[in-house]
Amino acid sequence: MDRIGIDLGGTKIEGVVLDSVGTETARRRIATPRGDYAGTIAAITDLVRTLESEAGAAGASVGIGMPGTLSPRTGLVKNANSTWLNGRPLDKDLERALDRPVRLQNDANCFAVSEATDGAAAGAATVFGVIIGTGCGGGIVVDGKVLTGRNAIAGEWGHNPLPWPDGSEWPGPECYCGRRGCIELWASGSGFTADHARRTGQELSSPEIVALAAAGDDAAAASLELYADRLARGLAGIVNVLDPDIIVLGGGMSNVDRLYELLPERLSNWCFSDGVDTPIRRAMHGDSSGVRGAAWLWND
Repeated sequence: MDRIGIDLGGTKIEGVVLDSVGTETARRRIATPRGDYAGTIAAITDLVRTLESEAGAAGASVGIGMPGTLSPRTGLVKNANSTWLNGRPLDKDLERALDRPVRLQNDANCFAVSEATDGAAAGAATVFGVIIGTGCGGGIVVDGKVLTGRNAIAGEWGHNPLPWPDGSEWPGPECYCGRRGCIELWASGSGFTADHARRTGQELSSPEIVALAAAGDDAAAASLELYADRLARGLAGIVNVLDPDIIVLGGGMSNVDRLYELLPERLSNWCFSDGVDTPIRRAMHGDSSGVRGAAWLWND
């Protein structure tokens, strides 16, 4: 069966067609009609039709990865930073436009599905997928299926407080969610650069800080060590509750090679166990994981 995956982002909409064994047969990317809900529905519909035509995949299943999620209470989109989607029945409107059922999931859930299906976590029973980029998302896959949760917020680890904060970390920076000290403010790429700026006065990008650390800059190296410890504390909370078979990292910070040396020991320091051997791996499909995972939502 051919599967179409759509990754609905704030600035771009990407689509891919996968055949029955996961081989990509078509891919396209278009700009997102920002602020325009009807335009977004039309853009996704046109993209699906184009992909079907290019791949010869008429009637393919359609999965959508999106910011936010569908509220089980109302059936409407909630928590989307693409705010024009909030309060809208996105699944029903797309089903009407495409004349077929669609499956929608949070983009971090799609990332986790991709890596659990044929990526870095293939074959693992319980997978925690982490996106550490501009924000800090998470998704849980158990036996190949997304764990959405009763309130459709399973995996939202970024909006828990940073565990075991010291005096300099309490109460922490203000978060857009209305609270302070959320893990996202420390473990995201933007949190990493903001913390370095607070500590040093240097306004640098993540790659610049990492490069300086590798070149022996003491301040940059200290920032990276602190970041790894905070990320480990956040992940330790996940291990203590879920104890996944593997953790897969995606997003910009997942490309920092040094993290895969620093995290294992620090994770063991914070978990409630006599030892932790949970593998922490970089995503196999990189930036393509979200759109591939959307396609794999139809994998039954």
